Amino acid sequence: MRRWWAFAVLLVGAFLPPLDFFIVNVAIPSIRGSLHTTAAELQLVISGYAAAYAVFLITGGRLGDLFGRKRIFLIGMCGFGLTSLLCGLAPTPAVLVVGRILQGLSAAAMAPQGLASVQALFSVEERSRALGLYGATVGLAAVVAQALGGALIAANILHLEWRVIFLINLPIVAAVLIGGAKLLPDVRAETPAPLDKAGVALCAITLALLIVPLVEGREAGWPGWAVGMLILCPAAAFCFWRFETSLARRGGVPLVRADLLRTPGLASGLAAILFFYVVSAFFLTFSVYLQSGLGLDPLATGLVFLPFGVGFFVGPLTTPWAVRVFGRWVPAIGMLLEVAGCVYLAAIVARAPARMPEAFPLIVAIGLLGFGQGWALPTLVRSVIDRAPANGSGMIAGVANSALQISASLGVAVFGGVFFGIAGSSPHAESMAHALVVTMLCIGASLGVAVLLSVIGFGALASPTRLNLKEPT
Repeated sequence: MRRWWAFAVLLVGAFLPPLDFFIVNVAIPSIRGSLHTTAAELQLVISGYAAAYAVFLITGGRLGDLFGRKRIFLIGMCGFGLTSLLCGLAPTPAVLVVGRILQGLSAAAMAPQGLASVQALFSVEERSRALGLYGATVGLAAVVAQALGGALIAANILHLEWRVIFLINLPIVAAVLIGGAKLLPDVRAETPAPLDKAGVALCAITLALLIVPLVEGREAGWPGWAVGMLILCPAAAFCFWRFETSLARRGGVPLVRADLLRTPGLASGLAAILFFYVVSAFFLTFSVYLQSGLGLDPLATGLVFLPFGVGFFVGPLTTPWAVRVFGRWVPAIGMLLEVAGCVYLAAIVARAPARMPEAFPLIVAIGLLGFGQGWALPTLVRSVIDRAPANGSGMIAGVANSALQISASLGVAVFGGVFFGIAGSSPHAESMAHALVVTMLCIGASLGVAVLLSVIGFGALASPTRLNLKEPT
């Protein structure tokens, strides 16, 4: 029984990172009004967290192997609490952005330890149940984040307004630190691989050269430094790739094994993930439209997102049936449902730009997005992992999860920039509605590319029997 209590502690570490990614979206208009942030700073509040989390997620798992999962989990949790306090007390947008980046780093340290500890804590017979709970926990965080954020801000506890969504983490972190110190076993890999420090640094530099100018460049009028960073990004990516390849040839353990990407279907599958999770921009832009354009309060805004949560919860429950009926095409069908949701929502908003859409069409559109996500997310990631050889599945799982966070970060940077650029410097309901329509169509187009990549990668290669979707990723 003790191991289940220990696993419950680790599940909190899996729950908090996605919760704090999604919960911020509903608070964006409140943050903007309180700190007088620019659109670029608002985007960095979200994409900075996601980028830091993505870059160091694999590193966090490697640190647990090297120094013990209990130690790294507790350090990460402590850091998450301190950075939540920094975010909650942030007096300026710059401090909030820095706090969010550091919060993403802390999340990357604690989140991988739960999944990595399953094998050490549980017997073969119990692992399936533990993995199911892990997947449900991560999914639940995304489902409840919007409504919870709206409720917390609407309650205005101690007149903290948006700050409460960060400060509420503190008692949770304190309880986990106390329980974790007593309950967690000190386990680590028997033969841990050394940390690829140069690979981590090159990966971080590459992403920074891409994300920072995409977020800041538009509002700054595309100055020379922004253009220069974008030009340098491919060179940095090439250096990262060459270094990882060279390290592997010398017998080292790279952050990413380049040879694995030669596996049929794997590169296109990872590319599909990069185009897939840009749907994260929907939460930011739709929330801003509802609050700043239509005047909804945070609680009402959070409730509007509930159909997505319901769809996202129901979708994975029906995937075993879907795989029996549709086989390897489930990821593509799920993404096509999301495309339909994007197009339908754009049509609804275009018909009535200055007023709240009718309830039933809105529920259908947002529900399609959630249900499609519920079908596509676990099946797409699992099909990518299933492409990898047995000795590389763990690394590819880490790369796939990092690709999701990179996609989320790029989605906010690119499509958030599209939205704020079209809405203009003095946005009103009509201009924001037009911006949202264009943004949703862009998201739908990106999902369409992900569909094509998944079909190209797995259409002729994957078989339904290989997609073991009963164990969530």
